[in-house]
Amino acid sequence: MTSSYTIVPSRHYPLGSHYDGYGTQFALYSAHAEKVELCLFDDRAAEELQRLELPSYERRVFSGYVEGLRPGAIYGYRVYGPYQPELGRRFNHHKLLLDPYARRVAGKFEWSDLHYAYQLNHPDQDLSFDERDNAALMLKAVVCEPHEIDPLTPLPRHGRPAHTVIYEAHVKGMTMTHPVLPPELRGTLAGLGHEALIAYLKALGITTLELLPVQGFLDEHLLVQKNLRNYWGYNTLTFFAPHQAYLRQGDPMEFRALVQALHEANIEVILDVVFNHTAEGDRLGPTLSFKGIDNLTYYRLQSENQRYYINDTGCGNTLNVTHPAVLQLVMDSLRYWVQVMGVDGFRFDLATILGRERHGFDDSNGFFDALYQDPVLAGARLIAEPWDIGPGGYQLGAFPSGWSEWNDRYRDTVRRFWRGDSGVLPEFARRVHGSSDIFEHSGRRPSASVNFISSHDGFTLQDLVSYRDKHNEANQENNRDGHAENFSENYGVEGPAPFTEINDLRRRQRRNFLTTLILSQGLPMLCAGDELCRTQQGNNNAYCQDNPLSWIDWQSANHSTEAQAQLAFTRRLLAFKRAEPWIWPPRYVHMSQNPQDPVIIWFNRDGEIMQPMHWGQHHTTSLGYLVGEAGFSSSRRMLALFNAGTAPLDFRLPYRQEVPSWTLVLDTSFEGGFPSDDEHDAANANQEVTGHYPLQAQSTVILFANVEPDASYARKISL
Repeated sequence: MTSSYTIVPSRHYPLGSHYDGYGTQFALYSAHAEKVELCLFDDRAAEELQRLELPSYERRVFSGYVEGLRPGAIYGYRVYGPYQPELGRRFNHHKLLLDPYARRVAGKFEWSDLHYAYQLNHPDQDLSFDERDNAALMLKAVVCEPHEIDPLTPLPRHGRPAHTVIYEAHVKGMTMTHPVLPPELRGTLAGLGHEALIAYLKALGITTLELLPVQGFLDEHLLVQKNLRNYWGYNTLTFFAPHQAYLRQGDPMEFRALVQALHEANIEVILDVVFNHTAEGDRLGPTLSFKGIDNLTYYRLQSENQRYYINDTGCGNTLNVTHPAVLQLVMDSLRYWVQVMGVDGFRFDLATILGRERHGFDDSNGFFDALYQDPVLAGARLIAEPWDIGPGGYQLGAFPSGWSEWNDRYRDTVRRFWRGDSGVLPEFARRVHGSSDIFEHSGRRPSASVNFISSHDGFTLQDLVSYRDKHNEANQENNRDGHAENFSENYGVEGPAPFTEINDLRRRQRRNFLTTLILSQGLPMLCAGDELCRTQQGNNNAYCQDNPLSWIDWQSANHSTEAQAQLAFTRRLLAFKRAEPWIWPPRYVHMSQNPQDPVIIWFNRDGEIMQPMHWGQHHTTSLGYLVGEAGFSSSRRMLALFNAGTAPLDFRLPYRQEVPSWTLVLDTSFEGGFPSDDEHDAANANQEVTGHYPLQAQSTVILFANVEPDASYARKISL
């Protein structure tokens, strides 16, 4: 690259850098800056070659056009203005800043005191000013080729909710130890797109892959000083560029290739995105991009003293999405990932932030309105993590129609039920019913509830039944971090158990959790590795553990009888879900007088329809759950029986006169869960049940009714 470019005035849109075949336009929003310099670097992103002042300023956008500057050019910005932290202004032109619209980054970021706009050890802290240059240790943006690529073939709009199974996974965690992958593909997007991993997801029965953050993120300075890393990736700096370490050859289109490979296997891709805060932290954090471009615009600041940030995220700062320029950034980013990269939807971390106005959460705020009117994003799958730590931050059930929400009340209630807690039965039924008490009031459907037992945040399924307490010592926070209450149980021994009876019970409980998850109305989400008994050794906050503690140990799983048994059970459970979609109606179903309506009815152990007095019996730990496809020629009926108690019981089956018998489909007290022809379960294969069922302690049973099509029967069970 030559070092003698000239720059001329240009238009204010589009933001970022854009090559038009002759040269490159640059545009950067800043409402409060005095001057912006474009800094061009050599091909190694090391030496600064030239500074060009952006000559145009229109609609609060600095812009300029550099003729002859081609894709591959490496650049950054220096933004001039007053350094007045108490007034919210933190300009420092000595700090090279990354373009918020960078689609590709170059260079290697290294933590140093140079990245701070103030003198780190000064007694006045961030009121001081640092004149040292950080460019040598800072990431830079790269001018990219124009987006003249054909859109990926879209999948059918999310398919049928009854078929959906979400799988929450981490790029590195899925690929680092996989024995089929060559070393150069491990830890990369290309590795995740390898045919062996895609075949695994298909065989498991996954329809939707939800990826932990892949947008470029940084390890926090404090973690690096402890020799730890931000493994999860919730510390975003670049909302357009994929994370450098996930790219095999540095080409952002490697992510598009991954999406294309998954689409060819009919698997959706959802990105976990973090538009609530950035990697720049609070007032004592570094100046890397937004803070130095226009701190007053990009972040929410305390009105009484704008030196301090509003911290509704718990991560030091909060993006000011109510500002039109910040909202535009978010919308432009979302469109980019859909149009260019081909993703099918997004899971929004701490999504309450996105709906928060100055008066509080508003389900008709500007962000939601912008999404609904956008022709590119209107059809995307949208999932909210419906909470933040700000005032009124817990908003489960309050998001607009068309959104799904992570349902932590489902997680906690199901955990408590199978732990044997008293008084949980009524809420357990509501959660299995798709949490209609939370979502149905606004006309939303069961698909509004994303049900999960475990996720990246918290115990794995294996640890949920193996540890009573968290064990986060490896995080170097004296075990103070992570949730204190996990509603878990170890059944007698903390961690790995040498006793057969404890391990038998743990296996049964894992089957109970998975079966409950799949039977429940709503969208089920599995955490990657739970089907393989993955453990984090009791660590329920492994965000900083970029090591085998967090990665799936494929080698051990392949040689573990227990892991392979759980994998086989999970596959059969998901195959059952695909085969019987009528069990999950698209709308909320209740008891109905109309014989044409599907029905859901609850029964007690005596085969009686549950009445208020039954729901009030706090020590009851058993329940029957009947789903009926009334009005269809097959007249299909499924009866699920749950017993969280420590003693077996005889469960009288309802309507035994109208239903001559029932066929056993699943019993989690069996070692394999499903009746089979193997020696252990041969007596249970195709077993017909009449009158009552011997429901074992801490077990789940699924029965299908053996009944001929009969409208009168449908009417009887609808009463």
